[in-house]
Amino acid sequence: MDTHISPLDDSSPGVIASLDDLRTVQALRNGDEAAFTRLVADYHNTLVRLATVYVTDRAVAEEVAQETWIAVLQGISRFEGRSSLKTWLFRILTNRAKTRAQREGRYVALSAFEELDANEPSVSPDRFNPGADPLYPHHFTPIPQRFDEIPEERLLSQETLAVIQRAIEMLPPNQRQVITLRDIEGWSSADVCNVLEISETNQRVLLHRARSKVRQGLEDYLVS
Repeated sequence: MDTHISPLDDSSPGVIASLDDLRTVQALRNGDEAAFTRLVADYHNTLVRLATVYVTDRAVAEEVAQETWIAVLQGISRFEGRSSLKTWLFRILTNRAKTRAQREGRYVALSAFEELDANEPSVSPDRFNPGADPLYPHHFTPIPQRFDEIPEERLLSQETLAVIQRAIEMLPPNQRQVITLRDIEGWSSADVCNVLEISETNQRVLLHRARSKVRQGLEDYLVS
């Protein structure tokens, strides 16, 4: 199994490893199994979830995550603290997931979506009245239902959560990455930008478009 870490460079402008990161790194270098177990408990599920953006099979995503942990252990001596430990860890994951997807013919570089994203509306145009409408030009048709008017038990039902998950799975890869890390994992925008190596502006646009599509999918289900 190839365990080469790519990229080895752990630099990330404006972000360096915290004191806790450096303590964890030293513990891993010393062979501290408890430190490694804590790291796995903190991040394994997120690694798998992010890997599924690139590979469609859950079992393959698990394999990619396992390969990432092996790479971390074998490469920890080369971690220089020029990024957070989390950023370094997830960059290893994304590079391994991309490699696996390329090998299986499933990966499309995210740059291929940039031109589409530049002109993509946040909300589908067919949800608005045409400009010629004499009463409500360019207004919503119909007006979106307020979610706080829908019974809580329906909003929190397993069926509703499944609708949300399907809506996320249908997003373009770059939007799915961002909404997964921001809204499912609860990451900060800075962490997302550092791991995915995108600008704050791009991250904000991708998140807004992803949320709009998921909301539209949820609204279509709830008002049907």
